[in-house]
Amino acid sequence: MASPERFSNLPAYAFPRLRRLLADVTPGPDPVVMTIGEPRHDLPDFVAPTLARSVGELAKYPPNEGTPALLAAISGWIGQRHGIEVGADRITVLNGTREGLFNAALALCPERKNGARAKVLVPNPFYQVYAVAAAAVGAEPVFVPATAATGHLPDFAGLDAATLDGTAICYLCSPANPQGAVADRDYLEALVTLADRHDFLIFADECYSEIWRDAPPPGALAVAQALGLADRVMMFNSLSKRSNLPGLRSGFAAGSADAIARFRVLRSYAGAPVPLPHQRVSEIAWADEDHVAANRALYQDKYAIADRVLGTIPGYLPPQGGFFLWLPVEDGEAAARRLWAEAGVQVLPGAYLARDVDGANPGAGYVRVALVGPAAETEDALARLRDCLYQEGS
Repeated sequence: MASPERFSNLPAYAFPRLRRLLADVTPGPDPVVMTIGEPRHDLPDFVAPTLARSVGELAKYPPNEGTPALLAAISGWIGQRHGIEVGADRITVLNGTREGLFNAALALCPERKNGARAKVLVPNPFYQVYAVAAAAVGAEPVFVPATAATGHLPDFAGLDAATLDGTAICYLCSPANPQGAVADRDYLEALVTLADRHDFLIFADECYSEIWRDAPPPGALAVAQALGLADRVMMFNSLSKRSNLPGLRSGFAAGSADAIARFRVLRSYAGAPVPLPHQRVSEIAWADEDHVAANRALYQDKYAIADRVLGTIPGYLPPQGGFFLWLPVEDGEAAARRLWAEAGVQVLPGAYLARDVDGANPGAGYVRVALVGPAAETEDALARLRDCLYQEGS
């Protein structure tokens, strides 16, 4: 059981830290906020009428695991997108993937493994819920660097055998938040094989999977299923980024029937079911790809803008997926303060998304920039950012 002491050493969440960092800074003219990964493209056309038709269902308790129609829609999407058959008994609906990424650890992480405190592998930098989930179950977090030297993906295979043998869960985000790196099929095959050899689960956070530059990223569950090792992976996805619906709080987890059954038991006691009107919208959203393609095209246009405006900056990394830029700077906090004061552009220091390991923070020399606004606003803000931070002599 989690005790309060387990959370006492957690750093403050990124955005309260940012507010404190910038509290005494007067922003430059025409301020633009590029910190939070909140999509600002238009909602799909079907959202409002579907909510209106189903609003009366707020009078009913929603099914915790999802309506049959929603489970069927998600199953159909997985089949269409990843080419694998995943039945309704292998899926559970979530109140957003953050809830799932946390609660899955509560449901599936043992207290001990091989006679010692279980370990949870976390990419570094990372989405902060991974570390909080490890703390909640009393596991030992192992922060694995995901830096330029490793292609901005964690080198799990480089860990020693004792660490891997003690691992219960491994978190992976692809496309990666914040770096935009994509785990290709070879990487995923190697990781699934590693998980089977050392007997641990992979929690594949794929919530950015439908925003990509050139080709759709492979899914970890599909790769595992092709290897005959589907029980090694639980995949997570949502409508937040794919469909511009972060406020709908609608996602899913898919994995083995046994793991999903155990997850559903926990959620029946402690999970927040998705309201029925939101499930009705979700049924349509997972079955429709036209709005997803249109949304992706808008991001691809902004990739091109970023390449054009920032492409000559040493160390600039064109993202392969997702909607963040991971820009190299001398000091992320100093860069964020200067940008807000001089250019009116608000960005997130990379150190706030990572942990110090052996006295070093792999995010300290970066800022994260969210490409969520309109194209014209994005181009103007990136030009101001470039001129402030990267012009010769600046």
